Amino acid sequence: MKSRNYHDPLHGGMELNNDNEEERMIMRLIDSMPFQRLRRIRQLGPAFLTFHGAESSRFTHSLGAFHIAKKAFKKLIKIEPKLKEHKGILYASALLHDIGHGPLSHSSEEIFGIKHEQWSAKVVKENNEISNALEDFEEGTTNKVAELLGEGKAPKKVIKSLISSQLDCDRLDYLLRDSYSTGTHYGQLDLERILSALTLAADGDLAISPKGLMAVEHYLVVRSLMYRSVYNHRINEVCNWILEKIVRMARILGPQKVWADDYMKIWLWSPNEIDTNSFLENDDIRTGYHFLRWKEEAPEPLSELCKRFINRDLLQAVNISEMSNEDQLQALVIARKLAEKSGLNSDLTCGLRHQKTHGYYPYKSGLRLWDGVSLKALEEVSPLVKSLIYPTGAAWLIHPKLIHVEFKQELEQSLRN
Repeated sequence: MKSRNYHDPLHGGMELNNDNEEERMIMRLIDSMPFQRLRRIRQLGPAFLTFHGAESSRFTHSLGAFHIAKKAFKKLIKIEPKLKEHKGILYASALLHDIGHGPLSHSSEEIFGIKHEQWSAKVVKENNEISNALEDFEEGTTNKVAELLGEGKAPKKVIKSLISSQLDCDRLDYLLRDSYSTGTHYGQLDLERILSALTLAADGDLAISPKGLMAVEHYLVVRSLMYRSVYNHRINEVCNWILEKIVRMARILGPQKVWADDYMKIWLWSPNEIDTNSFLENDDIRTGYHFLRWKEEAPEPLSELCKRFINRDLLQAVNISEMSNEDQLQALVIARKLAEKSGLNSDLTCGLRHQKTHGYYPYKSGLRLWDGVSLKALEEVSPLVKSLIYPTGAAWLIHPKLIHVEFKQELEQSLRN
Protein backbone atom coordinates (compact mmCIF):
# COMPACT_ATOMS: atom_id res chain seq x y z
CA MET A 1 0.00 0.00 0.00
CA LYS A 2 1.60 3.23 -1.16
CA SER A 3 -0.56 5.52 0.96
CA ARG A 4 -3.57 5.49 3.23
CA ASN A 5 -6.02 8.13 4.35
CA TYR A 6 -7.84 8.38 7.68
CA HIS A 7 -10.90 10.60 7.49
CA ASP A 8 -11.25 12.31 10.84
CA PRO A 9 -14.41 14.19 11.92
CA LEU A 10 -12.25 17.04 13.25
CA HIS A 11 -9.21 17.21 10.99
CA GLY A 12 -10.61 15.86 7.74
CA GLY A 13 -8.29 13.72 5.63
CA MET A 14 -5.09 12.57 7.36
CA GLU A 15 -2.89 11.06 4.67
CA LEU A 16 0.16 8.84 5.19
CA ASN A 17 2.54 8.13 2.34
CA ASN A 18 4.66 4.99 2.18
CA ASP A 19 7.38 6.83 0.26
CA ASN A 20 8.08 8.92 3.35
CA GLU A 21 10.21 6.92 5.80
CA GLU A 22 8.74 8.56 8.92
CA GLU A 23 5.19 7.99 7.72
CA ARG A 24 6.04 4.42 6.72
CA MET A 25 7.12 3.86 10.31
CA ILE A 26 3.88 5.45 11.56
CA MET A 27 1.81 3.05 9.44
CA ARG A 28 3.62 0.09 11.00
CA LEU A 29 3.00 1.48 14.48
CA ILE A 30 -0.69 2.03 13.75
CA ASP A 31 -1.02 -1.59 12.58
CA SER A 32 0.64 -2.98 15.71
CA MET A 33 -1.41 -4.81 18.33
CA PRO A 34 -0.71 -2.30 21.15
CA PHE A 35 -1.95 0.60 19.04
CA GLN A 36 -5.01 -1.26 17.75
CA ARG A 37 -5.84 -2.00 21.40
CA LEU A 38 -6.51 1.74 21.82
CA ARG A 39 -9.69 1.25 19.76
CA ARG A 40 -10.99 -0.62 22.82
CA ILE A 41 -10.27 2.11 25.35
CA ARG A 42 -12.68 5.01 25.65
CA GLN A 43 -11.06 8.42 25.50
CA LEU A 44 -13.22 9.80 28.32
CA GLY A 45 -13.56 6.70 30.47
CA PRO A 46 -16.99 6.49 32.14
CA ALA A 47 -18.07 9.91 30.83
CA PHE A 48 -20.32 8.10 28.31
CA LEU A 49 -22.70 7.75 31.27
CA THR A 50 -22.76 11.55 31.55
CA PHE A 51 -22.53 12.57 27.89
CA HIS A 52 -24.08 9.92 25.67
CA GLY A 53 -21.88 10.85 22.70
CA ALA A 54 -18.60 10.36 24.59
CA GLU A 55 -17.78 7.08 22.86
CA SER A 56 -14.61 8.05 21.01
CA SER A 57 -11.45 6.05 21.61
CA ARG A 58 -7.82 6.67 22.47
CA PHE A 59 -7.10 5.40 18.95
CA THR A 60 -8.86 8.32 17.27
CA HIS A 61 -7.34 10.84 19.68
CA SER A 62 -3.82 9.48 19.17
CA LEU A 63 -4.14 9.78 15.40
CA GLY A 64 -5.36 13.35 15.90
CA ALA A 65 -2.45 14.25 18.17
CA PHE A 66 -0.01 12.88 15.57
CA HIS A 67 -1.74 14.87 12.83
CA ILE A 68 -1.40 18.11 14.82
CA ALA A 69 2.25 17.33 15.62
CA LYS A 70 2.89 16.83 11.92
CA LYS A 71 1.38 20.22 11.07
CA ALA A 72 3.18 22.01 13.90
CA PHE A 73 6.53 20.47 12.96
CA LYS A 74 6.10 21.48 9.33
CA LYS A 75 5.82 25.07 10.52
CA LEU A 76 8.80 24.89 12.88
CA ILE A 77 11.30 23.27 10.50
CA LYS A 78 10.86 26.30 8.24
CA ILE A 79 12.31 28.31 11.10
CA GLU A 80 14.98 25.75 12.04
CA PRO A 81 15.66 23.18 9.26
CA LYS A 82 18.04 21.20 11.50
CA LEU A 83 15.03 20.00 13.51
CA LYS A 84 14.22 17.68 10.62
CA GLU A 85 16.57 15.00 11.98
CA HIS A 86 14.23 14.62 14.99
CA LYS A 87 11.06 14.20 12.97
CA GLY A 88 10.85 10.45 13.57
CA ILE A 89 11.06 10.83 17.35
CA LEU A 90 8.38 13.51 17.34
CA TYR A 91 6.04 11.58 15.04
CA ALA A 92 6.35 8.33 16.97
CA SER A 93 6.01 10.02 20.37
CA ALA A 94 2.92 11.97 19.33
CA LEU A 95 1.28 8.80 18.04
CA LEU A 96 2.27 6.60 21.00
CA HIS A 97 1.86 9.06 23.86
CA ASP A 98 -1.27 7.25 25.14
CA ILE A 99 -0.23 3.67 24.37
CA GLY A 100 0.07 3.04 28.12
CA HIS A 101 -3.50 3.87 29.10
CA GLY A 102 -5.37 1.23 31.03
CA PRO A 103 -9.09 0.39 30.85
CA LEU A 104 -11.37 3.44 30.96
CA SER A 105 -8.38 5.73 30.39
CA HIS A 106 -7.61 8.06 33.30
CA SER A 107 -10.07 6.26 35.56
CA SER A 108 -7.74 3.24 35.65
CA GLU A 109 -5.02 5.43 37.12
CA GLU A 110 -7.24 5.88 40.16
CA ILE A 111 -8.89 2.47 40.39
CA PHE A 112 -5.82 0.36 39.54
CA GLY A 113 -3.09 2.78 40.59
CA ILE A 114 -1.17 2.89 37.31
CA LYS A 115 0.63 5.77 35.59
CA HIS A 116 0.05 5.81 31.85
CA GLU A 117 3.27 7.70 31.08
CA GLN A 118 5.42 4.99 32.65
CA TRP A 119 3.44 2.25 30.92
CA SER A 120 3.73 4.02 27.58
CA ALA A 121 7.50 3.98 27.91
CA LYS A 122 7.46 0.34 29.02
CA VAL A 123 5.30 -0.79 26.09
CA VAL A 124 7.51 1.09 23.63
CA LYS A 125 10.62 -0.65 24.96
CA GLU A 126 9.25 -4.14 25.55
CA ASN A 127 6.74 -4.80 22.77
CA ASN A 128 8.50 -6.23 19.73
CA GLU A 129 6.07 -4.85 17.15
CA ILE A 130 6.61 -1.33 18.46
CA SER A 131 10.35 -1.52 19.03
CA ASN A 132 11.04 -3.27 15.71
CA ALA A 133 9.19 -0.56 13.78
CA LEU A 134 11.14 2.14 15.61
CA GLU A 135 14.53 0.47 15.26
CA ASP A 136 13.98 -0.33 11.58
CA PHE A 137 13.42 3.38 11.09
CA GLU A 138 16.62 4.32 12.90
CA GLU A 139 18.68 2.57 15.54
CA GLY A 140 18.20 4.07 18.99
CA THR A 141 14.74 5.48 18.29
CA THR A 142 13.08 3.12 20.77
CA ASN A 143 15.02 4.43 23.76
CA LYS A 144 14.62 8.04 22.67
CA VAL A 145 10.84 7.72 22.35
CA ALA A 146 10.59 5.83 25.65
CA GLU A 147 12.64 8.48 27.44
CA LEU A 148 10.49 11.25 26.03
CA LEU A 149 7.21 9.58 27.00
CA GLY A 150 8.32 8.28 30.39
CA GLU A 151 10.80 10.88 31.62
CA GLY A 152 10.20 13.97 29.50
CA LYS A 153 13.71 13.81 28.01
CA ALA A 154 14.20 14.88 24.40
CA PRO A 155 17.14 15.75 22.12
CA LYS A 156 15.64 19.22 21.63
CA LYS A 157 13.52 21.29 24.03
CA VAL A 158 10.91 22.01 21.39
CA ILE A 159 10.35 18.29 20.71
CA LYS A 160 9.53 17.78 24.38
CA SER A 161 7.25 20.84 24.39
CA LEU A 162 5.24 19.57 21.42
CA ILE A 163 4.66 16.27 23.24
CA SER A 164 4.25 17.46 26.83
CA SER A 165 3.73 21.09 27.79
CA GLN A 166 0.87 23.47 28.37
CA LEU A 167 0.37 23.84 24.64
CA ASP A 168 1.16 20.39 23.32
CA CYS A 169 -0.41 18.40 20.50
CA ASP A 170 -2.16 16.11 22.96
CA ARG A 171 -4.08 18.96 24.62
CA LEU A 172 -4.92 20.64 21.33
CA ASP A 173 -6.55 17.47 20.02
CA TYR A 174 -8.34 16.29 23.15
CA LEU A 175 -9.98 19.66 23.83
CA LEU A 176 -11.40 19.76 20.32
CA ARG A 177 -12.29 16.07 20.26
CA ASP A 178 -13.84 15.88 23.71
CA SER A 179 -15.93 18.95 23.03
CA TYR A 180 -17.13 17.41 19.78
CA SER A 181 -17.97 14.01 21.25
CA THR A 182 -19.72 15.34 24.35
CA GLY A 183 -21.77 17.88 22.42
CA THR A 184 -20.46 20.78 24.47
CA HIS A 185 -19.20 23.97 22.86
CA TYR A 186 -16.65 25.05 25.43
CA GLY A 187 -13.85 23.19 23.68
CA GLN A 188 -13.91 25.12 20.42
CA LEU A 189 -10.58 26.78 19.70
CA ASP A 190 -8.80 28.35 16.76
CA LEU A 191 -6.37 25.54 15.99
CA GLU A 192 -5.06 27.00 12.74
CA ARG A 193 -4.36 30.37 14.35
CA ILE A 194 -2.51 28.71 17.23
CA LEU A 195 -0.40 26.57 14.89
CA SER A 196 0.44 29.56 12.72
CA ALA A 197 1.61 31.44 15.83
CA LEU A 198 4.06 28.74 16.95
CA THR A 199 7.66 29.84 16.77
CA LEU A 200 11.08 29.16 18.30
CA ALA A 201 12.59 31.44 20.90
CA ALA A 202 16.31 32.20 21.07
CA ASP A 203 16.79 29.25 23.45
CA GLY A 204 15.38 26.86 20.83
CA ASP A 205 12.22 26.09 22.79
CA LEU A 206 8.62 26.62 21.79
CA ALA A 207 7.16 30.12 21.97
CA ILE A 208 4.16 32.07 20.72
CA SER A 209 4.39 35.03 18.38
CA PRO A 210 2.33 38.09 19.46
CA LYS A 211 -0.24 37.54 16.70
CA GLY A 212 -1.33 34.34 18.43
CA LEU A 213 -1.82 35.78 21.92
CA MET A 214 -5.62 35.99 21.79
CA ALA A 215 -5.97 32.51 20.30
CA VAL A 216 -3.78 31.05 23.07
CA GLU A 217 -5.65 33.01 25.76
CA HIS A 218 -8.86 31.54 24.37
CA TYR A 219 -7.32 28.06 24.37
CA LEU A 220 -6.38 28.34 28.06
CA VAL A 221 -9.87 29.58 28.99
CA VAL A 222 -11.36 26.71 26.98
CA ARG A 223 -9.22 24.23 28.89
CA SER A 224 -10.43 25.62 32.21
CA LEU A 225 -14.07 25.45 31.10
CA MET A 226 -13.73 21.89 29.83
CA TYR A 227 -12.39 20.73 33.18
CA ARG A 228 -15.23 22.39 35.03
CA SER A 229 -18.00 21.29 32.67
CA VAL A 230 -16.83 17.90 31.37
CA TYR A 231 -13.82 16.26 33.00
CA ASN A 232 -14.85 17.09 36.58
CA HIS A 233 -18.60 16.85 36.05
CA ARG A 234 -20.36 15.65 39.19
CA ILE A 235 -21.69 12.51 37.47
CA ASN A 236 -18.16 11.64 36.35
CA GLU A 237 -17.08 11.94 39.96
CA VAL A 238 -19.88 9.59 41.03
CA CYS A 239 -18.93 7.07 38.33
CA ASN A 240 -15.28 7.10 39.32
CA TRP A 241 -16.23 6.69 42.98
CA ILE A 242 -18.31 3.63 42.10
CA LEU A 243 -15.50 2.21 39.94
CA GLU A 244 -13.03 2.57 42.80
CA LYS A 245 -15.51 0.81 45.09
CA ILE A 246 -15.94 -2.05 42.60
CA VAL A 247 -12.23 -2.78 42.33
CA ARG A 248 -11.64 -2.33 46.04
CA MET A 249 -14.52 -4.68 46.88
CA ALA A 250 -13.30 -7.33 44.41
CA ARG A 251 -9.86 -7.17 46.00
CA ILE A 252 -11.30 -7.46 49.52
CA LEU A 253 -13.50 -10.44 48.64
CA GLY A 254 -10.56 -12.18 47.01
CA PRO A 255 -10.13 -14.87 44.35
CA GLN A 256 -12.02 -17.48 46.41
CA LYS A 257 -15.26 -15.52 46.14
CA VAL A 258 -14.80 -13.50 42.94
CA TRP A 259 -14.35 -14.99 39.47
CA ALA A 260 -11.64 -13.48 37.28
CA ASP A 261 -9.76 -14.71 34.23
CA ASP A 262 -5.99 -15.17 34.35
CA TYR A 263 -5.23 -11.59 33.30
CA MET A 264 -7.71 -9.89 35.64
CA LYS A 265 -6.43 -12.02 38.52
CA ILE A 266 -3.06 -10.35 38.08
CA TRP A 267 -4.57 -6.86 37.83
CA LEU A 268 -6.65 -7.37 40.96
CA TRP A 269 -4.56 -9.44 43.33
CA SER A 270 -0.99 -9.35 42.02
CA PRO A 271 -0.60 -5.82 40.59
CA ASN A 272 3.15 -5.86 41.12
CA GLU A 273 3.33 -8.77 38.69
CA ILE A 274 1.67 -6.97 35.77
CA ASP A 275 4.03 -7.30 32.82
CA THR A 276 3.70 -5.81 29.35
CA ASN A 277 1.68 -8.74 28.03
CA SER A 278 -0.85 -8.82 30.89
CA PHE A 279 -1.09 -5.04 30.73
CA LEU A 280 -1.94 -5.00 27.03
CA GLU A 281 -4.50 -7.78 27.44
CA ASN A 282 -6.70 -5.56 29.59
CA ASP A 283 -9.02 -3.02 27.99
CA ASP A 284 -12.59 -1.72 28.31
CA ILE A 285 -14.02 -4.94 26.86
CA ARG A 286 -12.27 -7.30 29.28
CA THR A 287 -12.95 -5.09 32.30
CA GLY A 288 -16.57 -4.54 31.24
CA TYR A 289 -17.08 -8.29 30.81
CA HIS A 290 -15.90 -8.85 34.37
CA PHE A 291 -18.36 -6.25 35.61
CA LEU A 292 -21.14 -8.11 33.80
CA ARG A 293 -20.10 -11.44 35.31
CA TRP A 294 -19.84 -9.91 38.78
CA LYS A 295 -23.28 -8.35 38.43
CA GLU A 296 -24.72 -11.84 38.00
CA GLU A 297 -22.38 -14.03 40.05
CA ALA A 298 -20.45 -12.06 42.65
CA PRO A 299 -21.39 -11.72 46.34
CA GLU A 300 -24.00 -9.06 47.04
CA PRO A 301 -21.79 -6.03 47.84
CA LEU A 302 -19.85 -6.36 44.58
CA SER A 303 -22.91 -7.40 42.58
CA GLU A 304 -24.81 -4.31 43.78
CA LEU A 305 -22.02 -1.95 42.77
CA CYS A 306 -21.73 -3.50 39.30
CA LYS A 307 -25.49 -3.27 38.81
CA ARG A 308 -25.36 0.42 39.64
CA PHE A 309 -22.61 1.09 37.12
CA ILE A 310 -23.90 -1.10 34.28
CA ASN A 311 -27.54 -0.03 34.60
CA ARG A 312 -26.62 3.61 35.25
CA ASP A 313 -28.44 3.54 38.55
CA LEU A 314 -26.15 6.25 39.80
CA LEU A 315 -25.94 8.10 43.08
CA GLN A 316 -26.55 11.77 43.78
CA ALA A 317 -23.74 14.25 44.38
CA VAL A 318 -23.95 17.61 46.14
CA ASN A 319 -21.17 20.17 46.03
CA ILE A 320 -20.20 21.02 49.62
CA SER A 321 -16.95 22.81 48.81
CA GLU A 322 -17.89 25.89 50.80
CA MET A 323 -18.15 23.91 54.04
CA SER A 324 -15.31 23.44 56.49
CA ASN A 325 -13.67 20.03 56.71
CA GLU A 326 -15.53 19.42 59.96
CA ASP A 327 -18.90 20.25 58.39
CA GLN A 328 -18.12 18.06 55.37
CA LEU A 329 -17.54 15.09 57.66
CA GLN A 330 -20.75 15.89 59.52
CA ALA A 331 -22.60 15.91 56.18
CA LEU A 332 -21.23 12.44 55.47
CA VAL A 333 -22.42 11.23 58.88
CA ILE A 334 -25.92 12.55 58.13
CA ALA A 335 -25.99 10.86 54.73
CA ARG A 336 -24.82 7.53 56.12
CA LYS A 337 -27.42 7.65 58.91
CA LEU A 338 -30.26 8.34 56.46
CA ALA A 339 -29.05 5.65 54.05
CA GLU A 340 -29.01 3.01 56.79
CA LYS A 341 -32.44 4.20 57.97
CA SER A 342 -33.72 3.57 54.42
CA GLY A 343 -32.32 0.04 54.39
CA LEU A 344 -29.30 0.82 52.24
CA ASN A 345 -25.66 -0.10 52.81
CA SER A 346 -24.03 3.25 53.58
CA ASP A 347 -20.56 1.89 52.73
CA LEU A 348 -21.72 1.29 49.15
CA THR A 349 -23.87 4.41 48.74
CA CYS A 350 -22.30 7.27 50.69
CA GLY A 351 -18.94 8.91 50.31
CA LEU A 352 -16.96 12.12 50.21
CA ARG A 353 -14.90 12.80 47.12
CA HIS A 354 -12.52 15.71 46.66
CA GLN A 355 -11.20 16.96 43.35
CA LYS A 356 -8.60 19.57 42.56
CA THR A 357 -8.08 21.19 39.19
CA HIS A 358 -4.72 22.82 38.70
CA GLY A 359 -4.84 26.00 36.74
CA TYR A 360 -2.20 27.34 34.40
CA TYR A 361 1.30 26.44 35.57
CA PRO A 362 3.52 29.52 35.15
CA TYR A 363 6.71 27.63 35.99
CA LYS A 364 5.93 24.16 34.62
CA SER A 365 6.43 24.29 30.85
CA GLY A 366 4.97 27.78 30.97
CA LEU A 367 4.20 29.52 27.70
CA ARG A 368 6.30 32.40 26.44
CA LEU A 369 5.69 35.24 24.01
CA TRP A 370 8.56 35.89 21.57
CA ASP A 371 8.57 38.84 19.21
CA GLY A 372 12.05 38.22 17.86
CA VAL A 373 13.65 40.55 20.39
CA SER A 374 12.25 39.93 23.85
CA LEU A 375 10.95 36.78 25.55
CA LYS A 376 8.23 37.17 28.16
CA ALA A 377 6.20 34.74 30.21
CA LEU A 378 2.60 34.72 29.00
CA GLU A 379 1.20 35.63 32.43
CA GLU A 380 3.37 38.79 32.39
CA VAL A 381 1.65 40.18 29.33
CA SER A 382 -1.82 38.73 29.80
CA PRO A 383 -3.94 39.48 32.89
CA LEU A 384 -6.36 36.84 31.64
CA VAL A 385 -3.70 34.11 31.75
CA LYS A 386 -2.53 35.33 35.16
CA SER A 387 -6.06 34.89 36.49
CA LEU A 388 -5.99 31.20 35.46
CA ILE A 389 -2.97 30.34 37.62
CA TYR A 390 -4.88 29.57 40.78
CA PRO A 391 -6.18 26.00 41.22
CA THR A 392 -9.82 25.28 41.96
CA GLY A 393 -11.29 22.47 44.01
CA ALA A 394 -14.57 20.82 44.83
CA ALA A 395 -15.91 18.47 47.47
CA TRP A 396 -18.76 16.16 46.49
CA LEU A 397 -21.01 14.45 49.00
CA ILE A 398 -22.17 11.26 47.31
CA HIS A 399 -25.41 9.73 48.54
CA PRO A 400 -28.48 7.78 47.33
CA LYS A 401 -31.17 9.64 45.40
CA LEU A 402 -33.74 8.10 47.74
CA ILE A 403 -32.58 10.25 50.65
CA HIS A 404 -31.66 13.40 48.70
CA VAL A 405 -34.51 15.66 49.86
CA GLU A 406 -34.34 14.56 53.48
CA PHE A 407 -30.55 14.82 53.44
CA LYS A 408 -30.60 18.43 52.23
CA GLN A 409 -33.15 19.34 54.89
CA GLU A 410 -31.17 17.76 57.73
CA LEU A 411 -27.92 19.25 56.43
CA GLU A 412 -29.37 22.77 56.38
CA GLN A 413 -30.73 22.30 59.87
CA SER A 414 -27.38 20.99 61.10
CA LEU A 415 -25.55 23.98 59.66
CA ARG A 416 -27.99 26.42 61.26
CA ASN A 417 -27.40 24.84 64.63
